Amino acid sequence: MASLITSVSFTVRLNGGWRWTDSGSSDHHVPAVLARDHLRRQAGRILRRHSVLDLEAAQDAANAVLMRWSPLAHGLEAAGAVQLDVPARDRALAEEHASRQQAADLEHEEEMHRLARLQRVLADPDLRRVWWTAQFPDRFTDLDALTDALQGLPVQHATESDDLRGDIRRFTDRLVTALHTPQQREVFLQALIQTLNALGHHDLQTAAARWHASHDPGSPPE
Repeated sequence: MASLITSVSFTVRLNGGWRWTDSGSSDHHVPAVLARDHLRRQAGRILRRHSVLDLEAAQDAANAVLMRWSPLAHGLEAAGAVQLDVPARDRALAEEHASRQQAADLEHEEEMHRLARLQRVLADPDLRRVWWTAQFPDRFTDLDALTDALQGLPVQHATESDDLRGDIRRFTDRLVTALHTPQQREVFLQALIQTLNALGHHDLQTAAARWHASHDPGSPPE
């Protein structure tokens, strides 16, 4: 019978039985034929979900279903049990398939990690400039075209505890990047202090006020 892996099969010994549950059922059926067909279909459906490398799990799963009496047609029930085996050749094929799948999964994870790192670099203007210079030292004038093409590329962060936190961090990154002049910084700090006061976060408000004072013209260096 077929397994989860295409072209790799279980060898199945299927034992079963049948019984009438209605004494008035028609007797022109061939109960053994109906029972065999039913049990084979049940076993085949279950075993197709399992790898031949998980022989015991596949056998347990099949028997958990087959050993219960199942209704057929006209008051007939059937039940059975399977014993599974796997030819050495099929087991070797399954092991090779699993090894290739594991290698493919690992390659995929490495590629996704590489792309995530590249996204973080390209989304950061400073890192993007350094990366481009290192990759294409003779094409520095093309950096502006790349920057235009990357407008709106989100910055990748570590796993966020929730969507709101991630949105705030991304917005803050963009906001800080946009602050170029002392006047812009002054407006930002004033708005931040007022917001923290309205939210009742007095400790954060005090810290922001100290930060603001440290940037006032003429303030002593820290």
